[in-house]
Formats: sequence, structure tokens, C-alpha cells
Amino acid sequence: MSAMKTLAASTATLALALTGCATIPDSSAPISQGEAQQGAEAHPQLLAEFGGAMTGPQAQYVETVGQNIAVQSGLGNARSAFTVSLLNSPVNNAFAIPGGYVYTTRQLVALMNNEAELAGVLGHEVGHVAARHSQRRQQAAQRNSILGVLGAIASSVLLGNSGLGQQLGQLSLQGSQLLTLKFSREQELEADRLGIQYLNTAGYDTRAMATVLSSLAAQNALDAQLMGRDNARLPEWASTHPDPASRVQTALSFAQQTGGTGGVTNRDTFLTRIDGILYGDDPQQGVVEGRQFIHPDLRLAFTAPQGFYMVNGTRAVTISGQSGKAQFSMGPYNGNLQSYVSSVFAALSQQQQITPSSIQRTTVNGLPAAYGTARVANGGQQVDVTVFAYEFANDRAYHFLALTPAGQSGIFNAMFQSMRRISTTEAANVIPRSIDVVTVGSRDTVATLAAKMAYSDAQETRFRVLNGLSSSDTVRAGQKVKIVVRGR
Repeated sequence: MSAMKTLAASTATLALALTGCATIPDSSAPISQGEAQQGAEAHPQLLAEFGGAMTGPQAQYVETVGQNIAVQSGLGNARSAFTVSLLNSPVNNAFAIPGGYVYTTRQLVALMNNEAELAGVLGHEVGHVAARHSQRRQQAAQRNSILGVLGAIASSVLLGNSGLGQQLGQLSLQGSQLLTLKFSREQELEADRLGIQYLNTAGYDTRAMATVLSSLAAQNALDAQLMGRDNARLPEWASTHPDPASRVQTALSFAQQTGGTGGVTNRDTFLTRIDGILYGDDPQQGVVEGRQFIHPDLRLAFTAPQGFYMVNGTRAVTISGQSGKAQFSMGPYNGNLQSYVSSVFAALSQQQQITPSSIQRTTVNGLPAAYGTARVANGGQQVDVTVFAYEFANDRAYHFLALTPAGQSGIFNAMFQSMRRISTTEAANVIPRSIDVVTVGSRDTVATLAAKMAYSDAQETRFRVLNGLSSSDTVRAGQKVKIVVRGR
């Protein structure tokens, strides 16, 4: 949520429709001028959506590995034609767009355990570009928005495919970084195969695609467990791309067919190069700690209801549970809270008028506040839409937009009442987490190393998933492993 100050006036959905040519080049054709221009136009928007591009040695390393694997695609001038970006995002994600623009988040890189896995993920994305998958999806007349959680995608996550859902989807999950470009299962498997081919020709161990998919499947399952969900389908790289667990054996089988299973992994080199990389939320974007969201720069905090989980995005925080969904963000503020609440409702009313029965004024922990609820027909059911706004300064306000089944808006009352300012001291105590690569000592065990993880829950499971270890794997003296620590 780092860009909330500067993006206050930007309430329109950021989207890019991919326009395909009548004739789509084959996978060996160089990137065309039109494709390069298309990617160049979308690139700044994607960087903004995912926390911006990181700089420094870690970003340079990711770029070098990505460009080296891109050469294997056979596209003319591949090294210079591809732009590889390391994104400052706490979401496990990687994607590519036409024109040779390839992205991976620092969180996904931190989950990897060797350079071959990094090359495999980036090679998979290069495969999408080489095979022109986005153009083929567009040509097949499938809805195809690049930027995450937009329009119909958001509505299907939130309300199902309905007229109201499509209206609310424009704003309800804007900027949450969860979804990018969706491809068909066949296209994803083709990108896996291409990525494995690139690994082979580059001399990497071709099993790396399977091992990174296995780590993603384990991370999805852990996320589901930590969030109290009964499934592992959080919409991130591992599930916007088909379920990684189902792809592991397919990738392993193809890797064995290529004969490149004896290639290099460059594990120690990789771990040394990513040592110190930021892990989890960046305090400049706000931090989710359990059920609390705290933003040291904006000096605010609130608590989600029991049983709900939060995902922090560049421009918004989403709060999700079985009985409702909400988003916390900001908009243009002229000093009048009532008109601010009205403007949020008005932005939702594209086809169906959404107007609260009344707008009430109140005070929450010393903050001037205003709220209103509208009941709206959503297909065969009624939905309550609630906007609850707070004034933090004469020119700065924030709000929740909450969606619940009719009569159940009270589920968010405690969250609405939890909004508060935080002190300078409390803000200073928000310390980021990062990856610390350590060498296993003669007396170290999984249990002793996991005890150093900067979490109060599931320390051993987190450690095992982070290091690609099964429930029965052990560590050996001299081995490098990752732990998550506070600061460096």
C-alpha cells in the first residue's frame, strides 16, 4: 500500500487489453516492433502495481539469469530484447507480457533454493512470450487483462459472475496484486516444457522446474493452513498458473526425457546472491501481522475480524473470509467526509445505482468518521455494500469498502471500530523481515534452526517449506539454509 498517497486520485481500474495480430508469429520469430511497443506501454503500469522494480546486486543477479535463459529461446537478439524485473512485492508471483518483459517478485525468489529454479521460473515466462500465448488467448476472444484482480476476475472472486459483481469488481479488489495474466492449462504446460528445454540447453538441472513447483505447492498449502482455509488455492503464481502439485510429476517426467537431470543447480551461488533479500511485507507498504495491519508511514493500524485473512497490495489491503470481503484504500478527499463516502458509492454505480439509505457521522478512536450501507440485488440474492471512512487530515482520508450477504454487515463492525492512529514509537518498532543465509553447524538440527525463524507460529513448517525440505528431511553440517529474521 505504498502508493496510496500518490494514487489517491486514481480510482479507475488499471487495465491493458492485449490486441493480437491477425497472424501470430511462431515461437522462433524475433520480438516484433509492435510487440515491443505494446510491452513498453504496459511496463510502467505493472511496476507500479507490484511495488516497483528493485535495484542493486540482487536485482542485477535476477536480470542476468533471466536474460541468459532468454537466449535459449532462440528469439533473435534475446539477451537485449528481454527486460527482466525483480519486483518489490510480498506475493509469490511471476509473469510476462508481450515484448519480452518478464517479472518475478522478491517473495517468489526467496522461496527458491538454487539458480536452476530461478532460471526455470523465468524460462517458463520466456516460454509464454516466445509462444505468443497472450496473443493467442486474445485471438480466442477470452477475457485477458494483464493487471491483477480486474473487472470480471475480481467479480468472480468476490460475487460470482453477475452484473453487480462486474461493477463492484472495478474497485473492490483494485491493486491487490493477486492475479495477473491467465493462460489455459495447455499453454501453461507448454511453457513448462519450453522452460525445461531452455534449462537443458543452458546446462542447468532440468528437474529444477519440478522442484520449484513442489515448493510452490507446499507454500500454497502452508498459506491455506495459516489463514484457516480448507484449500490451497490462493490466487498467486502457483494457482493462476494451474495447480503446481498436479504439474510436478509432468515436469519431472519431461525433465527426465530431456536427459538434462545432471546439469548444474548453482545452489550455493544462488543463496549467497539472495542473502539479505526482503521477505514478506515492506514496511513502506504497510505490514500484515496476524490479524493486524499496521502502516508506519501512514501512522495507522486496524484489526481484521477473527477468521479473516489479509493480503497487502500496492494500493489496497484486501480482507477476506467466508462471510464477507472488504478492501481498505483511499481516494481524493476535499475535507467533507459525507461527500467522500458518497463518491465511493458513486464510483460503483456504473450500471446499477448504488446509494446508501443514509450516511451517518461518528468518531472512532478520536478520528472523525462517516459510514453508509446500501442493499443491492446481486442475481438472486441481496448484498450489503458498506463504506466506512475516516479523516486523518484536512486533505487525507481512508475507507473500507465491505461486501457481505444482506443483514450481515455487522461482521466488520469490530474492524471498523479498530481503526486508530499509531505513535511514533509504535511506528519505529515495525521492523522488516529478511532472508538470512546461514551455514548449518555440527550441532544444528531442523528444530534448532527453525526456532530462529522470526515468527510466533509454525516455525518448523515455515522453515521446511522455505528450504524445500520434506517432513522427513534433515540438514547436514556445512549446508547453507535460509532462515527469516527481523532486519539485518
